[in-house]
Amino acid sequence: MNDNKLKWEIKDRRKLLHTPVFDVIGQYERSATGIEGEYVAIEAPDWVMVIPEYNGSFVTVKQWRHSSESLSIEFPGGVADEGEDTATTAARELYEETGFKANSLTYLGSVSPNPALFKNRFHVYLADDLTPTGEQALDDDELLTYELIPIDEVISSYGDQMYSHALMGAALAMYMRKKMLR
Repeated sequence: MNDNKLKWEIKDRRKLLHTPVFDVIGQYERSATGIEGEYVAIEAPDWVMVIPEYNGSFVTVKQWRHSSESLSIEFPGGVADEGEDTATTAARELYEETGFKANSLTYLGSVSPNPALFKNRFHVYLADDLTPTGEQALDDDELLTYELIPIDEVISSYGDQMYSHALMGAALAMYMRKKMLR
């Protein structure tokens, strides 16, 4: 089948739900072959995760995740503010959550968090040549700690209960690709 026959066109769209972190959009779509239907998409700001390397360890954060009702160890990250460059988001989130400042940020890539539902992108940065400041600048509703965990321990633990954030797995894959291609 020709790739053009796989494509769909949005004929109508309407906001079904607005929340502080995303909007749910109803989209009426038609395929190139004539199939029609109502589909749902989620519009959210881009997300950023930063992988901080410091003295043979990753700087990670541990925080409560409301939906999974569990503690999670993951890399620092967050939502890009409107109009904010994702490198700026990476540096900001690293400092806010861990107190570390990156003297070097390397863009590792971006992926769709789930192309079946989300319209946003997930961006990953490597931060090295870090300077610890000893202070955090957490949001009012943010409760987290940071800790240094050896790189090999994080990689070998990914998929265990405390290391279950799927986007962290995508970030680790980009990190390992970067390290393997050196």
